[in-house]
Amino acid sequence: MVNYGAKELAAAARVVRKNTLQVCDDIPEAQFDFVASAGIRSVRAMIAHIAFGPSLQYDLHRDRRATTLQGYDWGAFVAKGAAQEAEPRSKAQLMALLRDEGERYASWVEGLSDEFLNETYLDPSGQNPKTRFESIMSVKEHEMHHRAQLMLVLRLVGGVPHLTRERQARAAAARAATG
Repeated sequence: MVNYGAKELAAAARVVRKNTLQVCDDIPEAQFDFVASAGIRSVRAMIAHIAFGPSLQYDLHRDRRATTLQGYDWGAFVAKGAAQEAEPRSKAQLMALLRDEGERYASWVEGLSDEFLNETYLDPSGQNPKTRFESIMSVKEHEMHHRAQLMLVLRLVGGVPHLTRERQARAAAARAATG
């Protein structure tokens, strides 16, 4: 059996955040208010949204140690998140927020026990048990979803994502090596 626990999850979260930071750094600050399509967050709001992504996990699993989502006040949680995301921040402030919040989350995850990660909780209907591990891992998946959007925005504003640049450099080196 493969053991993917807290340490591996924290390491993966750090890699995801490192790549998100690079994409955000590649987007010029002048483009931070760019909105790719109606109804989508601006770059600035999306970065703040990613930074505060772990807030739900902290509330449900660290602070409340909820066993069910029945009766959870989603409206209050969403309103708090919207207020956090709306606070005006410069690119430097957003980059620092991403770095600091990412490390805070990874450090918390790294210290979780297998027993805690295997605990279950129920959905808002009081059914469909899910492990805390599944929920906590969703932060990484959520960030990757939004990072993909930011990579597309980077392309729309004339940039090339770092992962593409690195792949292109490897391909050019391989071509040069073969003559």
